[in-house]
Amino acid sequence: MEVGKTTEQFGSQNPHKNKVHKILAHSYLFYFISFLAGLFLDFVFPLRIFKSSASLSIGTIFLILGTFLILWAQKSSLNLQKEKENINKERFFHGPYRYTRSPTHFGLFLLILGFGIITNSLFVVIFSIVSFFITKFIFIKEEERILAEKYGTPYLEYKKSVKF
Repeated sequence: MEVGKTTEQFGSQNPHKNKVHKILAHSYLFYFISFLAGLFLDFVFPLRIFKSSASLSIGTIFLILGTFLILWAQKSSLNLQKEKENINKERFFHGPYRYTRSPTHFGLFLLILGFGIITNSLFVVIFSIVSFFITKFIFIKEEERILAEKYGTPYLEYKKSVKF
């Protein structure tokens, strides 16, 4: 009885949080499923795209940058004040959010792309690029709509300042 009451109170206090987390979970799941589909197709049709040994270095750099960006974004997002009061445009300018509005998605893209380059997998590379654009124009667009509804003018000003 108490658990239901607590869940009901939490949902009514901050309905935007649940929506944003749901969108983020779906977008991360989409990246994961796309990655698995790329691996499967690479296993069935092993097409190689890179002939140079430099691709290993480039893929490793992307893999490291993607991992670093994801960790930095997650650490920085914890610093965002949870309350609506006293929120201004500058509250969004933490860590990688100064440069991109969706650093975790960009980090996932680099991580999967780096893996695809290292393993010389045409399908993983293609699916990472397709996933990036689909998440950018579907999931992130919806996430930004919810954040604009939640934070209002400060978020819209931030969105104008940080284009990518």
